[in-house]
Amino acid sequence: MAFTDALIDNADVHVTVVDRRHVAGGHWQDAYPFVQLHQASLFYGVASTELGTGTIQREGPEAGLHERAHQPEIQAYYHDILHRRFLSSGRVTFLGGYEYHEEEGHHVTSVVSGESFQVNVRHRVVDANYLSPNIPATTPPPFGVADDVRVVPVNQLARLAEAPNDFVIVGSGKTATDAIIWLLANGVQPDRIVWARPRDPWMLNRAVVQPDPAVALNLAAATMASAIEAGSVDEMFLRLEAAGVMLRIDRDVVPTMAKTPTLGQWELDLLRTIDRVVRLGHIRSVNRREIVFEKGSIPLAPRALVVHCAASGHRYPPLVPIWGADKIRLQTIRAGFPCFCAALAGYVEATRDDDRERNRLCPPNTLPDNPTNWAEMQMRGILASRSYGAQPDIALWANQCALNPARLDPSRAEDLPVTSASARLASVSGRGLERMSALAGMPFPSFGT
Repeated sequence: MAFTDALIDNADVHVTVVDRRHVAGGHWQDAYPFVQLHQASLFYGVASTELGTGTIQREGPEAGLHERAHQPEIQAYYHDILHRRFLSSGRVTFLGGYEYHEEEGHHVTSVVSGESFQVNVRHRVVDANYLSPNIPATTPPPFGVADDVRVVPVNQLARLAEAPNDFVIVGSGKTATDAIIWLLANGVQPDRIVWARPRDPWMLNRAVVQPDPAVALNLAAATMASAIEAGSVDEMFLRLEAAGVMLRIDRDVVPTMAKTPTLGQWELDLLRTIDRVVRLGHIRSVNRREIVFEKGSIPLAPRALVVHCAASGHRYPPLVPIWGADKIRLQTIRAGFPCFCAALAGYVEATRDDDRERNRLCPPNTLPDNPTNWAEMQMRGILASRSYGAQPDIALWANQCALNPARLDPSRAEDLPVTSASARLASVSGRGLERMSALAGMPFPSFGT
């Protein structure tokens, strides 16, 4: 939707959106009901319309940070974009509840009636499913489950008919942390929660990922400074932790997972109350008596509920040119922030005529899974940002786009916090980039500081 929004804003085109779901909003229609954006609302959605009001929270554990939308707000937002922005324009057709069959000549089939017909592709196909995430609601548990064991996806937590004795939370990432925090908020005592955590995760401190240019510049400066002094990727992350950028749950364990969603300090404090953490690798199977892991097993308490939070989330298909001979495959471009990346691709599709130039401006980026490819993502994102940022029209568009985490409103350019952060970044960027490229195992690019 971010791609379509930017495209129709900047080109005279018609877009047909084919979605297997009946309404707009993608995986938000399947997400667990207590889910909340882990980033500021302004960073999410489409370029033409801000999600939320840009409000800074005045009370609660995140006072001083930007608002984060909950599932109902996000669903309503996409409903509004579809009907007010897209359909009312007459330039977008939405085929909800249809499956697309490329191998059958661009046929679509209704999941309700079974009706099938061919879509006339007049220009090109856009694959917005290339990085579509795996989530527990639509992905079965990645382990064997005996018939007499209660294993539910995280979505079912808010729909329980009776309270289990214990909760076994399976997963290392953001979904697992959300589930635990929700249970604690609803009166479940920490000693009733078992956390099966095959890997320990690094997470970004939410306070340093905010829609503020001074915050963004200081984050970049801290990242470069940490890279300069690091003898390894792990040491860089430990230095980022000391700088208040990265968070880890257990101070005695160096994490090997670095998908790096954001986390609030208040959430970290709650997660640290869970003592029953199991680090025996991934689960192989669950039966009425025990949970069998790669490296051992633990007893399963009577009337325990196993909560599946173990879908991979990110997918990691091969990096391919976004503009291919057969289709456009939407991927991230800068480091993270997929909505901005999709909107950027839509703007470049609308304003450039040559696919080679489009691919030069917007090379695909990787998604992170471990500390090394997190560093690789940073380097690829910096290279891409310098490429598209050198184009005056793209730079102007990006600085007007609230989705852009590096947005610098010209009216803020001379603010003292911004100029100070900019000077700090300039003092470390050259050496930091050189060291970051080495940590990522990439050749150092030949550009100035």
